[in-house]
Amino acid sequence: MKSVFMFEMASAETGTAGEAPGTCSIAGLAVGREAIVRRFRLPRPLARRLLELGLLPGTRIRVVRHAPLGDPIELCLRNYALSIGREEASNIDVEPLP
Repeated sequence: MKSVFMFEMASAETGTAGEAPGTCSIAGLAVGREAIVRRFRLPRPLARRLLELGLLPGTRIRVVRHAPLGDPIELCLRNYALSIGREEASNIDVEPLP
């Protein structure tokens, strides 16, 4: 059994790490929506790779497009495009921006 790496950002409202109201996964965002990354629930090697690529808690992202079958999902962050699989995207919690 593989261990899951959980990396969270402290909630601004409570000052503690945890599930904030109004969060969803990247996979649940529509094309064009922007959000702030809040938490990862991924195996450690994958989480580490995404962190190295700049997908850190607190990072603002925008969903650019979904592939025709929904996998992968293209994100825009830090002035570059990053594509991630739908399964990985469903395990990254974000806070949608208005």
